[in-house]
Amino acid sequence: MLWIENIIGQAMLLAPYFATTLTILLALLLDKTLGEAKHYHYLVGFGWLADKIELALNANSSPDKLKNYFQSMAQANQQQSTLRIKLLGTFAWCLLVLPLPTFYFLFMNDLVWYWQILLDACVLYLAIGLNSLHQHAMQIYLPLKAGKIEQARHFTGYIVSRETSALSPQAMSRATVESMLENGHDSVIASMVYYIIGGAPLVILHRFANTLDAMWGYKNTRFNDFGYASAKLDDLLGFFSGKVCTLLYAIQGNIKQSVINAYQQGNQYKSHNGGWVMAAGATVMKITLGGNALYHGKTVTSPTLGLGRSVSIDDMPRSITLVKRAAILLVFFVLILQLSCYFSYHDS
Repeated sequence: MLWIENIIGQAMLLAPYFATTLTILLALLLDKTLGEAKHYHYLVGFGWLADKIELALNANSSPDKLKNYFQSMAQANQQQSTLRIKLLGTFAWCLLVLPLPTFYFLFMNDLVWYWQILLDACVLYLAIGLNSLHQHAMQIYLPLKAGKIEQARHFTGYIVSRETSALSPQAMSRATVESMLENGHDSVIASMVYYIIGGAPLVILHRFANTLDAMWGYKNTRFNDFGYASAKLDDLLGFFSGKVCTLLYAIQGNIKQSVINAYQQGNQYKSHNGGWVMAAGATVMKITLGGNALYHGKTVTSPTLGLGRSVSIDDMPRSITLVKRAAILLVFFVLILQLSCYFSYHDS
């Protein structure tokens, strides 16, 4: 039994040097084992609070408030009114996003290493959604394979904002693959990247910011001004992690063409970060994404992303596999970096 104790002792000595790798692995294990919370999900509570704050501060949140607002501002310059709403939206973003990561940084970021790993892993687990992505994709893929079109349309509406009532199987395949590739960045790779850069506080900040963009980042009368800051800040936060995700997708296939397409095609897409990762992922999968989709009664045409044949039903599980491999690759690169730092430190 002495040799077992020696192995455990050595592992305990080495563990602090590889805390980042261990934390990410534990978070992925928790996600694989437990999946997404079925009840009392923290983002549900966050969304409820965000709705309350938005209704209180956004003059464009309802027709009556809009009417009263412009009556009270009748003598004011329209540009000043727009600026005021943008400033209130920025204030609301700060009020919702900044307190918790600030608290974590000040009071929860200096624990004994093993408690820090456990706590950070729980935070990272709550932020990532790899298992959830897989489940959502399968909820559409399996009914489609069984010919249950209406059931597949129902679940497609869970993951996209486009209208799904008349989507064909090919259109649902496209919507699902696009969602998996884009959310592979937003819900998995970005959280891992920002944990590596800034620990759990930055993970919390990014997750809240990304959630507010999903809630407020619409270009309509209600959110065009109030959600301006949330949309821009989410783009900013996702810029670096989006490029990392692009490379993690690209190295799984034709890396040169994937990067070229990400730059040329992704920059034409409505979302810079989403366009880059989807173009790279589609190129690796040798398929094309983009085309027409109906949003709130209006047809929106997206540029072609990727290179190859049209997307098909069987590309749904392939897209999830691409995201999973990207996550594994990122863990591998972090481990290599920490091994390099460890040996460099002990050799000096």
